[in-house]
Amino acid sequence: MTEPTAFDVATFGEAMLLLVAAEPGPIEHATMFHRRTAGAETNVAIGLARLGLKVGWASRLGTDSMGRALLATMQAEGIDCSHVICDAAQRTGFQFKGRVIDGSDPPVEYHRKGSAASHMRPEDIDEAWLRSARHLHATGVFAAVSDTTLPTALRSMEIMRAAGRSISFDPNLRPTLWAGEARMRECINDLAARADWVLPGMEEGRLLTGESTPEGVARFYRGRGAKLVVVKLGPEGAYYDSDAAGTGHVEGFPVKEVVDTVGAGDGFAAGVVSALLEGRSVPEAVRRGAWIGARAVQVLGDTEGLPTRAELDAADL
Repeated sequence: MTEPTAFDVATFGEAMLLLVAAEPGPIEHATMFHRRTAGAETNVAIGLARLGLKVGWASRLGTDSMGRALLATMQAEGIDCSHVICDAAQRTGFQFKGRVIDGSDPPVEYHRKGSAASHMRPEDIDEAWLRSARHLHATGVFAAVSDTTLPTALRSMEIMRAAGRSISFDPNLRPTLWAGEARMRECINDLAARADWVLPGMEEGRLLTGESTPEGVARFYRGRGAKLVVVKLGPEGAYYDSDAAGTGHVEGFPVKEVVDTVGAGDGFAAGVVSALLEGRSVPEAVRRGAWIGARAVQVLGDTEGLPTRAELDAADL
Protein backbone atom coordinates (compact mmCIF):
# COMPACT_ATOMS: atom_id res chain seq x y z
CA MET A 1 0.00 0.00 0.00
CA THR A 2 1.37 3.42 -0.97
CA GLU A 3 1.99 5.80 1.92
CA PRO A 4 -0.02 9.05 1.85
CA THR A 5 1.94 12.20 1.03
CA ALA A 6 1.76 15.47 2.95
CA PHE A 7 3.58 17.72 0.48
CA ASP A 8 4.82 17.78 -3.09
CA VAL A 9 8.60 18.21 -3.02
CA ALA A 10 11.38 17.71 -0.49
CA THR A 11 14.92 18.95 -0.92
CA PHE A 12 18.15 19.02 1.10
CA GLY A 13 20.75 21.74 0.75
CA GLU A 14 22.75 24.64 2.07
CA ALA A 15 21.28 28.12 2.21
CA MET A 16 23.74 31.00 2.23
CA LEU A 17 23.35 34.70 2.79
CA LEU A 18 24.19 36.43 -0.50
CA LEU A 19 25.76 39.88 -0.68
CA VAL A 20 25.55 41.31 -4.21
CA ALA A 21 27.72 44.27 -5.13
CA ALA A 22 25.67 47.37 -5.91
CA GLU A 23 27.94 48.48 -8.76
CA PRO A 24 30.00 46.70 -11.45
CA GLY A 25 33.67 45.98 -10.88
CA PRO A 26 35.88 43.67 -8.82
CA ILE A 27 34.28 42.52 -5.59
CA GLU A 28 37.13 43.98 -3.55
CA HIS A 29 36.28 47.46 -4.83
CA ALA A 30 32.61 47.25 -3.83
CA THR A 31 31.53 49.36 -0.88
CA MET A 32 27.77 48.69 -0.95
CA PHE A 33 25.96 45.36 -1.23
CA HIS A 34 22.37 44.15 -1.55
CA ARG A 35 21.40 41.30 0.78
CA ARG A 36 19.79 38.27 -0.87
CA THR A 37 19.50 34.51 -0.34
CA ALA A 38 21.49 31.88 -2.22
CA GLY A 39 21.65 28.11 -2.56
CA ALA A 40 20.73 25.89 -5.50
CA GLU A 41 18.20 23.81 -3.59
CA THR A 42 16.67 26.78 -1.79
CA ASN A 43 16.28 28.63 -5.09
CA VAL A 44 14.31 25.69 -6.48
CA ALA A 45 12.30 25.37 -3.26
CA ILE A 46 11.31 29.04 -3.44
CA GLY A 47 10.46 28.73 -7.13
CA LEU A 48 8.20 25.74 -6.50
CA ALA A 49 6.54 27.32 -3.46
CA ARG A 50 5.68 30.48 -5.39
CA LEU A 51 3.92 28.30 -7.95
CA GLY A 52 1.69 26.88 -5.24
CA LEU A 53 3.42 23.57 -4.54
CA LYS A 54 3.89 22.36 -0.98
CA VAL A 55 7.65 22.20 -0.39
CA GLY A 56 9.81 20.92 2.45
CA TRP A 57 13.45 21.91 2.91
CA ALA A 58 15.92 20.22 5.27
CA SER A 59 19.22 21.76 6.28
CA ARG A 60 21.41 23.07 9.08
CA LEU A 61 21.88 26.74 9.92
CA GLY A 62 23.76 28.58 12.59
CA THR A 63 21.83 30.59 15.17
CA ASP A 64 23.66 33.72 14.00
CA SER A 65 21.97 36.67 12.31
CA MET A 66 22.53 35.20 8.87
CA GLY A 67 20.89 31.92 9.84
CA ARG A 68 17.93 33.73 11.39
CA ALA A 69 17.49 35.84 8.26
CA LEU A 70 17.61 32.84 5.93
CA LEU A 71 15.18 30.81 8.01
CA ALA A 72 12.73 33.71 8.14
CA THR A 73 12.97 34.14 4.37
CA MET A 74 12.24 30.49 3.67
CA GLN A 75 9.35 30.42 6.13
CA ALA A 76 7.90 33.57 4.58
CA GLU A 77 7.80 31.74 1.23
CA GLY A 78 5.55 29.11 2.81
CA ILE A 79 8.21 26.39 2.84
CA ASP A 80 8.13 23.67 5.51
CA CYS A 81 11.30 24.27 7.54
CA SER A 82 10.43 21.87 10.37
CA HIS A 83 13.53 19.81 9.58
CA VAL A 84 16.01 22.67 9.53
CA ILE A 85 18.38 22.22 12.47
CA CYS A 86 19.57 25.47 14.07
CA ASP A 87 22.98 24.73 15.57
CA ALA A 88 24.42 27.27 18.00
CA ALA A 89 27.87 25.67 17.72
CA GLN A 90 28.18 26.27 13.95
CA ARG A 91 28.09 29.29 11.65
CA THR A 92 25.99 29.96 8.57
CA GLY A 93 27.69 30.10 5.17
CA PHE A 94 27.62 33.21 3.00
CA GLN A 95 28.86 34.41 -0.36
CA PHE A 96 29.74 37.59 -2.26
CA LYS A 97 28.68 38.14 -5.86
CA GLY A 98 30.03 40.85 -8.13
CA ARG A 99 28.13 42.84 -10.74
CA VAL A 100 28.76 42.57 -14.49
CA ILE A 101 27.23 44.55 -17.36
CA ASP A 102 28.19 42.41 -20.35
CA GLY A 103 25.91 39.42 -19.77
CA SER A 104 28.76 37.15 -18.61
CA ASP A 105 28.74 35.07 -15.44
CA PRO A 106 29.40 37.32 -12.44
CA PRO A 107 32.31 36.58 -10.08
CA VAL A 108 31.22 34.66 -6.98
CA GLU A 109 33.20 34.17 -3.78
CA TYR A 110 32.04 31.50 -1.33
CA HIS A 111 32.56 31.41 2.43
CA ARG A 112 31.03 28.05 3.29
CA LYS A 113 33.83 25.73 4.44
CA GLY A 114 32.95 24.27 7.84
CA SER A 115 29.47 25.81 7.78
CA ALA A 116 26.53 24.40 9.72
CA ALA A 117 25.15 22.76 6.58
CA SER A 118 28.44 20.98 5.94
CA HIS A 119 27.83 19.00 9.14
CA MET A 120 24.65 17.37 7.82
CA ARG A 121 24.85 13.59 7.90
CA PRO A 122 22.60 10.63 7.04
CA GLU A 123 21.37 10.36 10.64
CA ASP A 124 19.76 13.80 10.22
CA ILE A 125 17.25 12.40 7.72
CA ASP A 126 13.77 11.87 9.13
CA GLU A 127 12.67 9.06 6.82
CA ALA A 128 8.97 9.40 7.58
CA TRP A 129 9.09 13.13 6.85
CA LEU A 130 10.99 12.55 3.61
CA ARG A 131 8.61 9.86 2.40
CA SER A 132 5.72 12.22 3.09
CA ALA A 133 6.78 14.10 -0.04
CA ARG A 134 5.87 12.71 -3.43
CA HIS A 135 9.06 13.97 -5.07
CA LEU A 136 12.71 14.66 -4.17
CA HIS A 137 14.75 17.34 -5.92
CA ALA A 138 18.50 16.82 -5.54
CA THR A 139 21.56 18.65 -6.84
CA GLY A 140 25.27 18.05 -7.06
CA VAL A 141 25.94 21.06 -4.84
CA PHE A 142 24.70 19.54 -1.58
CA ALA A 143 26.60 16.32 -2.28
CA ALA A 144 29.83 18.29 -2.76
CA VAL A 145 29.72 20.41 0.39
CA SER A 146 31.47 17.90 2.68
CA ASP A 147 32.37 14.27 3.28
CA THR A 148 29.12 13.80 5.22
CA THR A 149 26.73 15.55 2.84
CA LEU A 150 27.56 13.13 0.01
CA PRO A 151 26.30 10.04 1.88
CA THR A 152 23.36 12.13 3.09
CA ALA A 153 22.43 12.94 -0.50
CA LEU A 154 22.80 9.31 -1.51
CA ARG A 155 20.70 8.12 1.41
CA SER A 156 17.90 10.56 0.64
CA MET A 157 17.73 9.27 -2.92
CA GLU A 158 17.78 5.64 -1.77
CA ILE A 159 14.87 6.26 0.61
CA MET A 160 12.74 7.94 -2.04
CA ARG A 161 13.53 5.36 -4.70
CA ALA A 162 12.59 2.53 -2.32
CA ALA A 163 9.33 4.35 -1.55
CA GLY A 164 8.49 4.62 -5.25
CA ARG A 165 8.77 8.40 -5.31
CA SER A 166 10.08 10.35 -8.30
CA ILE A 167 13.49 12.06 -8.13
CA SER A 168 14.93 14.95 -10.15
CA PHE A 169 18.64 15.74 -10.25
CA ASP A 170 20.50 18.83 -11.42
CA PRO A 171 24.30 18.29 -11.58
CA ASN A 172 24.94 21.96 -10.75
CA LEU A 173 28.70 21.49 -10.79
CA ARG A 174 30.92 23.20 -8.22
CA PRO A 175 34.43 21.97 -9.15
CA THR A 176 36.15 23.83 -6.30
CA LEU A 177 34.19 21.76 -3.76
CA TRP A 178 35.46 18.43 -5.09
CA ALA A 179 38.85 16.80 -4.55
CA GLY A 180 39.35 16.61 -8.31
CA GLU A 181 37.56 16.41 -11.64
CA ALA A 182 37.61 12.61 -11.80
CA ARG A 183 36.04 12.33 -8.34
CA MET A 184 33.42 14.92 -9.25
CA ARG A 185 32.53 13.10 -12.45
CA GLU A 186 32.26 9.75 -10.67
CA CYS A 187 30.05 11.02 -7.84
CA ILE A 188 27.80 13.21 -9.97
CA ASN A 189 27.15 10.44 -12.49
CA ASP A 190 26.43 8.01 -9.65
CA LEU A 191 23.85 10.42 -8.24
CA ALA A 192 22.34 11.00 -11.68
CA ALA A 193 21.92 7.25 -12.16
CA ARG A 194 19.57 7.22 -9.15
CA ALA A 195 17.24 9.90 -10.56
CA ASP A 196 14.22 9.76 -12.86
CA TRP A 197 14.69 13.24 -14.35
CA VAL A 198 18.22 14.53 -15.02
CA LEU A 199 18.74 18.20 -15.90
CA PRO A 200 22.33 18.96 -17.00
CA GLY A 201 23.56 22.05 -18.79
CA MET A 202 25.40 21.40 -22.05
CA GLU A 203 28.81 22.41 -20.70
CA GLU A 204 28.24 20.27 -17.61
CA GLY A 205 27.16 17.38 -19.79
CA ARG A 206 30.24 17.67 -21.96
CA LEU A 207 32.50 17.50 -18.89
CA LEU A 208 30.59 14.69 -17.20
CA THR A 209 29.98 12.42 -20.17
CA GLY A 210 32.60 13.25 -22.77
CA GLU A 211 29.81 13.76 -25.30
CA SER A 212 29.85 16.85 -27.51
CA THR A 213 26.16 17.12 -28.46
CA PRO A 214 22.90 17.43 -26.50
CA GLU A 215 21.76 14.17 -28.05
CA GLY A 216 24.89 12.41 -26.84
CA VAL A 217 24.61 13.79 -23.31
CA ALA A 218 20.96 12.74 -23.13
CA ARG A 219 21.74 9.23 -24.42
CA PHE A 220 24.45 8.86 -21.78
CA TYR A 221 22.02 9.40 -18.90
CA ARG A 222 19.11 7.63 -20.56
CA GLY A 223 21.40 4.61 -20.85
CA ARG A 224 21.90 4.76 -17.09
CA GLY A 225 18.22 4.65 -16.28
CA ALA A 226 16.87 8.21 -16.50
CA LYS A 227 13.27 8.38 -17.74
CA LEU A 228 13.81 11.97 -18.85
CA VAL A 229 16.91 14.00 -19.62
CA VAL A 230 16.66 17.72 -20.36
CA VAL A 231 19.87 19.34 -21.60
CA LYS A 232 19.87 23.10 -21.02
CA LEU A 233 21.23 25.09 -23.97
CA GLY A 234 21.10 28.64 -22.60
CA PRO A 235 19.50 31.15 -25.00
CA GLU A 236 18.89 28.32 -27.49
CA GLY A 237 16.43 26.62 -25.15
CA ALA A 238 16.73 22.94 -24.30
CA TYR A 239 16.82 19.45 -25.80
CA TYR A 240 14.90 16.58 -24.21
CA ASP A 241 14.92 12.80 -24.48
CA SER A 242 12.22 10.90 -22.61
CA ASP A 243 10.14 7.76 -22.19
CA ALA A 244 6.91 9.72 -22.44
CA ALA A 245 7.55 12.12 -25.33
CA GLY A 246 10.53 10.85 -27.27
CA THR A 247 13.06 13.52 -28.25
CA GLY A 248 12.67 17.17 -29.13
CA HIS A 249 13.91 20.73 -28.84
CA VAL A 250 12.20 23.67 -27.14
CA GLU A 251 13.24 27.16 -28.20
CA GLY A 252 14.49 29.65 -25.64
CA PHE A 253 12.66 32.86 -24.79
CA PRO A 254 14.20 36.13 -26.03
CA VAL A 255 15.81 38.32 -23.37
CA LYS A 256 16.40 42.05 -23.88
CA GLU A 257 19.19 42.34 -21.34
CA VAL A 258 21.05 39.71 -19.29
CA VAL A 259 21.58 41.16 -15.82
CA ASP A 260 22.68 38.11 -13.80
CA THR A 261 23.05 34.53 -15.07
CA VAL A 262 23.26 32.94 -11.61
CA GLY A 263 20.06 31.12 -10.66
CA ALA A 264 18.80 30.59 -14.19
CA GLY A 265 19.31 26.84 -14.01
CA ASP A 266 17.48 26.66 -10.68
CA GLY A 267 14.56 28.56 -12.18
CA PHE A 268 14.59 26.17 -15.12
CA ALA A 269 14.47 23.21 -12.72
CA ALA A 270 11.55 24.72 -10.79
CA GLY A 271 9.64 25.14 -14.04
CA VAL A 272 10.24 21.62 -15.30
CA VAL A 273 9.61 19.89 -11.97
CA SER A 274 6.46 21.86 -11.18
CA ALA A 275 4.94 21.18 -14.59
CA LEU A 276 5.70 17.47 -14.52
CA LEU A 277 4.23 17.11 -11.04
CA GLU A 278 1.10 18.85 -12.32
CA GLY A 279 0.83 16.24 -15.06
CA ARG A 280 1.86 18.49 -17.93
CA SER A 281 3.60 17.02 -20.98
CA VAL A 282 7.39 16.98 -21.33
CA PRO A 283 7.44 19.70 -24.03
CA GLU A 284 5.15 21.88 -21.89
CA ALA A 285 7.37 21.32 -18.84
CA VAL A 286 10.54 22.21 -20.73
CA ARG A 287 8.89 25.30 -22.17
CA ARG A 288 7.90 26.45 -18.67
CA GLY A 289 11.44 25.84 -17.49
CA ALA A 290 12.87 27.89 -20.37
CA TRP A 291 10.50 30.76 -19.63
CA ILE A 292 11.38 30.89 -15.92
CA GLY A 293 15.09 30.60 -16.72
CA ALA A 294 14.77 33.58 -19.07
CA ARG A 295 13.06 35.61 -16.34
CA ALA A 296 15.78 34.72 -13.86
CA VAL A 297 18.65 36.20 -15.91
CA GLN A 298 16.93 39.58 -16.15
CA VAL A 299 17.14 40.41 -12.43
CA LEU A 300 19.94 40.91 -9.92
CA GLY A 301 19.31 38.18 -7.34
CA ASP A 302 18.91 34.41 -7.56
CA THR A 303 15.18 34.32 -6.76
CA GLU A 304 13.79 37.75 -7.64
CA GLY A 305 12.78 36.59 -11.12
CA LEU A 306 10.92 33.48 -9.97
CA PRO A 307 7.23 33.94 -10.83
CA THR A 308 4.12 33.55 -8.76
CA ARG A 309 1.32 31.24 -9.86
CA ALA A 310 -0.67 34.27 -11.03
CA GLU A 311 2.23 35.39 -13.25
CA LEU A 312 2.61 31.87 -14.61
CA ASP A 313 -1.09 31.65 -15.41
CA ALA A 314 -1.02 35.08 -17.06
CA ALA A 315 1.74 33.81 -19.35
CA ASP A 316 -0.39 30.71 -20.12
CA LEU A 317 2.36 28.34 -19.01
